[in-house]
Amino acid sequence: MMTAEGANKPKPPAKASTPTKAADAGDAVILDMSEAFQKTDRKKLAALLPQAKGHLLEPWAAFWELRVRLGDATDTEVKSFLQRYAGTYQEDRMRNDWLLLLGERREWTQFEREYAHYRMRDDKEIECYARLLEVQQKDLNVGSSPIEDIRRTWLNMRQADEGCTYAVSQLLKQHKFNPEDVWLKARLSVENNRKVPARDALKLVSEHNMALLDELFANGPRFFSQRAASLGSESAEWMTLALIKTASSDPDNAIKLLQSKSASPLNSEQKRWAWGVVAKQAAQQFDDKALDYFAVAGNAALSDDILAWKVRAGLRAGKTPAWAVIQSAVDNMSPAAQKEPAWIYWRARAYMGQQAAGSAPSEQALAALQSIAGAQGFYEQLASEELGKKITVPPRPLPPQSQEMAAAKANPLLQRALYAIKIGLRQDGVREWNYATGLVDSAGQRGRLNERERLAAAQLACDQAIWDRCINTSERSVQMDAVQRYPMPFKEDVVQAANRIGLSPAYVYGLIRQESRFILDARSSVGASGLMQIMPATAKWTAKKIGLKNFRLEQLQQRETNIAIGTNYLKMVLDNFQGSMPMAAAAYNAGPSRPRRWRNGPVMEGAAWAECIPFSETRDYVKKVLANTTMYAGLIHSEPQSLKARLGVVGPRDNNGSEENAELP
Repeated sequence: MMTAEGANKPKPPAKASTPTKAADAGDAVILDMSEAFQKTDRKKLAALLPQAKGHLLEPWAAFWELRVRLGDATDTEVKSFLQRYAGTYQEDRMRNDWLLLLGERREWTQFEREYAHYRMRDDKEIECYARLLEVQQKDLNVGSSPIEDIRRTWLNMRQADEGCTYAVSQLLKQHKFNPEDVWLKARLSVENNRKVPARDALKLVSEHNMALLDELFANGPRFFSQRAASLGSESAEWMTLALIKTASSDPDNAIKLLQSKSASPLNSEQKRWAWGVVAKQAAQQFDDKALDYFAVAGNAALSDDILAWKVRAGLRAGKTPAWAVIQSAVDNMSPAAQKEPAWIYWRARAYMGQQAAGSAPSEQALAALQSIAGAQGFYEQLASEELGKKITVPPRPLPPQSQEMAAAKANPLLQRALYAIKIGLRQDGVREWNYATGLVDSAGQRGRLNERERLAAAQLACDQAIWDRCINTSERSVQMDAVQRYPMPFKEDVVQAANRIGLSPAYVYGLIRQESRFILDARSSVGASGLMQIMPATAKWTAKKIGLKNFRLEQLQQRETNIAIGTNYLKMVLDNFQGSMPMAAAAYNAGPSRPRRWRNGPVMEGAAWAECIPFSETRDYVKKVLANTTMYAGLIHSEPQSLKARLGVVGPRDNNGSEENAELP
């Protein structure tokens, strides 16, 4: 089989030097301190800290010891740490956590002083505190950029927070924040079943006891019918929340309540929002009435998430998507959402779909497609194909030169990150690596690595077979080095296993890249293991099917066994779905039974079917696996590829005599 790697493939990992006994002992101290930090064992951390002195990871050891007692530490102790470890990730991480504490304590003078030295600037709560200080110092009013930053950040935060909620509370007191936006936050939280952030928001605007929210979450319809109408001037808003809660779990009941006389206190905007949630639920369940419900809801006042489901309902409208509905939905999204490649692509398709048959795409559609077309990314690849271009691997940029690699190796942040990963502190090492490659410059100051420095850092990770950081760092680069971004470790094992059973090696690589980023001992929160992230029950079933005798679950950590079981299971799933790559990928992620249900309905192009998958995780997974596969095929075969061909069409199962394998786990 021809490949595109040749002499440009990543170098094999350098052999680690044999550690000395002193290094082993030092590493053991660091590992013991990491474990003590997880257990918040102050005494053990304090006792071990002197033994970590001089170790490469000493900044981590000192960070853990101080962090567990930060709430009790003196300002002098914190400042001493910041000075001693100046320029390190641990200094900035400690300052981040101290700033949060200073914000909670309302120690604004000290906060402002430390914020000036804060490099990360990626903590939303801290940024809300900082923007609030700016508003107060400059006496800014509604519509100013800092207030809009707080509003946008707060509305988009999924979990409860102190910083942004406090900022909103202060702006409300100063009449610089719209109370309607607080009710909006409550609606979004209730719609997504997040009680705590809903409670935090309602405390800011409601005069009622928050025990009401417990009643609402316990039984939305009963709350709507028996409690909400008695809440005075807030009745309509509480009724809206009850309808949203009901619609999220029982849309049919919500429709009855919306159409009843009890809903008369609601204004048109409140009713439209509730209808929007009903329509969203119908769209997620592939209900043919979804577009009718969306028509009642209209477009104005709907969230981006609801409008996204309006697009998806339009894609499933029948033999021909409801292009006018799709365009209208995207047109009413927020400016930020309209910039997402998915909605740029579907709006462009909507422009084209409303043109006369056979006419050339409009300038508007072409401009939209050209703005996102590229080799990497699901919609970027689709846009390229709409413009008549197959997917090709871009030429490699000039590889990092010796002096550039030497600078990367000498970067102390990268050194610590790689060493932490090497001795088993992957999570800590990844955090420091991401900081070094994404939030500061090569001198450790606030900024970014330049393009050449980033490519060199990516190559450093590739050379040491830290494939997830290799990929992650390369993806931050403007120039695309496809060999870095789409590495092919364990190539002999993967290609042989795939070819043996008639499976595309590119498809296997596309899936592994998404599943584990080639981390051999990767383990998910639900128990999936290894390169191909195989669940225990699936592993046992597949091992039995392929005749793998005396199989034990711990063998999933063995590369060859994991690949053998994973590829065989993927092939069985692919065959079961008649060769449909998007459906097989969905089945690999969410189980075979769900894609069997999702395929029912109109025959759809594969891209539209993938966009309409109800589970956000699986929807994202299928897109990335197929885009990955297309790029890997380009690397392996050295010829232009088509994502659209791999997506095909999806619809009800063909009646060709083949049977579904109901046993597939």
